[in-house]
Amino acid sequence: MKKLIALFGILLLGFQFAQAQDEDIFGIDSKAKSKTRKSQSNIGNVVRNAMGNFSFEIFTGGAFHMNEMVFTSLSPSLYPISQFQNIEVPQQVTADDTLTFSRNNFAVPINAAVKINLFNTLTLGAGYGREFGQMDNLRSGDFEFQFQQQSYTLDRAFGSIGLVLYDANKRAKFLQWKYRAFDSNNIMMQSEKNQRIRQIYPWRFIAESEFGNVYMRKNFDPLINTDNQSFFNIALRVEKEFSEYTKFFVKTGAEFRNYNYQTEIPEEFQTIGQNLFFAQFGLSISLPSTKRCKVPGCGVVMKHLHGGVEYRGSSIFHQQNRRVGQWY
Repeated sequence: MKKLIALFGILLLGFQFAQAQDEDIFGIDSKAKSKTRKSQSNIGNVVRNAMGNFSFEIFTGGAFHMNEMVFTSLSPSLYPISQFQNIEVPQQVTADDTLTFSRNNFAVPINAAVKINLFNTLTLGAGYGREFGQMDNLRSGDFEFQFQQQSYTLDRAFGSIGLVLYDANKRAKFLQWKYRAFDSNNIMMQSEKNQRIRQIYPWRFIAESEFGNVYMRKNFDPLINTDNQSFFNIALRVEKEFSEYTKFFVKTGAEFRNYNYQTEIPEEFQTIGQNLFFAQFGLSISLPSTKRCKVPGCGVVMKHLHGGVEYRGSSIFHQQNRRVGQWY
């Protein structure tokens, strides 16, 4: 009996020693808590958690813009309107005429922005961009409204707001709703549901809008008034997550803005409405809320704990908690 008690005591000590080893290998805590700390200090922990909501992005693409001006004036001779066809039959624009001038062309925007994620539901941002475009002379029938040059360069200062329509979190809730009809004792269907929820879903769909002002750097005509030229756009944005901190995205939408062609004496103006239909692509990089692990001898490449503080073992361009087939 004494030998049996001694053997049991040895086994118990061995189990506790093995468990202690399992909990601390190179200082690694194997039992991650639901809310892990990102820093030893309380202030550092708050700052680190806030940092993870900020991201920086750069994007470019192309835009097809449609321009239209409904022209009516008491002094049409003040405007650079000429007849570009049917020259054999000279015509003049009079004060009684109403002409609709229009023309289409292309532009290339380059933008940079910073954004903040709010509860994985809303995104707020601000940015600055530059647009290089062509502005051909507008035409209406036999007449042409002429500009002094065909190219322009403008800057865009904008704010943005986005609404997350669908992502991994909403997919998980959708799957919970989809499998609600199956009994909790149905092991096969519950296992299928949990397996689908645990799958990595890298896509995110966002309805986004930008609004701000444009500032002409190279004007296509000196009589275009560039003061307080506002714009807004609406777009659908699709993101693909390469890692927790790196995303590639594309977005398509439409942008609306106006220009005023203003004469000096007498003071008149004509409004040129410009509608752009754009397709853009870019890269978004989030600030890492988790510090890179620098513990000597620790070769863990996934997220892990040292002394209750979470660290990452990989760069921001790799998945932190990788699955089979994601190691290379």
